[in-house]
Amino acid sequence: MSAFVAGGEIPADAYPISNAQFWPDIDGQDLRAAMRINASVTDARLEVAVVGAMLFTNAELADYRDARRAEGHSALADVPVEQIQNESQLLHQYRRAVYCRALAELVERYTSFDATNSGDQKVTEEETSADQLRRDARWAVRDILGISHTTVELL
Repeated sequence: MSAFVAGGEIPADAYPISNAQFWPDIDGQDLRAAMRINASVTDARLEVAVVGAMLFTNAELADYRDARRAEGHSALADVPVEQIQNESQLLHQYRRAVYCRALAELVERYTSFDATNSGDQKVTEEETSADQLRRDARWAVRDILGISHTTVELL
C-alpha cells in the first residue's frame, strides 16, 4: 500500500460518486483521505474501483435493504441505530465496506507500481493487504447484518 502514500497531491474538491437509491453516495475525496490514496490514482480509476465496490456491497446487502424498506425505511441513514460522530453507525460500516473493497482493487491493479529491486517482495505485501482489506469489508458487512465475524463448521 505504500505506493499510494508517496508523492502526488490529493485534490481538495469534493468528488461525489452517486449510489443506488437506498445506499449513501460516496465522496471520492473522503475515500482518498481516509485510505491514504494520492493523486497517482486518477479520479477515473478511483471511480471504477468505487462503483465496483458499491455494486458488490449492495448485492451482498440486498436482502437487508429489502427488509429495511419493508419496515418503512427509505434509506440506510433512516434505519434507527446508535450514532457515532453524529452519524448512523450503519453509514460508517457501509463506507468501510466500500472503501476497503475499492482500495483492495486498486492495490491489486497497482502491484507493478514499484520499479525498484524490492518489487517481488512488495507484490507479496500488497496481495496480503488486499486480502486484509477484503476481510475488513466482509466484517463491516457482517456488522451491518448483525452476524458474527467468524463462521465455524464441524467436519
